[in-house]
Amino acid sequence: MPKPESFPIEKIFVPTKQKKAIKPETVAEVAESIMEIGQQEPISVRLDGDRLVLVEGLHRLEACKALGETTILGVLVPAELAQPKPLLSERPEVEAERIKMARLKQLRLEREAAEASTTALKGAGATEAPRTRLAKGVRDTPKASPGRTAKSAPKSLSAWITQQKGSGGRY
Repeated sequence: MPKPESFPIEKIFVPTKQKKAIKPETVAEVAESIMEIGQQEPISVRLDGDRLVLVEGLHRLEACKALGETTILGVLVPAELAQPKPLLSERPEVEAERIKMARLKQLRLEREAAEASTTALKGAGATEAPRTRLAKGVRDTPKASPGRTAKSAPKSLSAWITQQKGSGGRY
């Protein structure tokens, strides 16, 4: 690795794409750290004709500017090594994971919608009396025995005796 050297801050060009990534809160944190313990990590720059182009260390550079520094520690890297790293969102495996998560979210939303629909249908039938399940083997409407219906059930003991006499049964 090349030895760090001091570069004049005003001679370092920051590409527009990198400028958009500046986070003021990160610049403030880095500036505070530089005031306390100094610059620990050099920035990376490359030569482009007669100018220096920032490769890595945007927040360190901005922190030094904010502190009023005129120079910054950096290393000069060859242009071949200065190829920008692909952003996390540009990597194919990240894109595949994003698509997978979107599909899972869609499935979850469809399942929740189906459950809500089922609940709504059950809620519409809630005006009927709720049905309770009886214990196993217990009937809520017993079968009528042959020759006897609910209409012909005797209402008193004397009616039962009369009914038994009429059917030839013993009492």
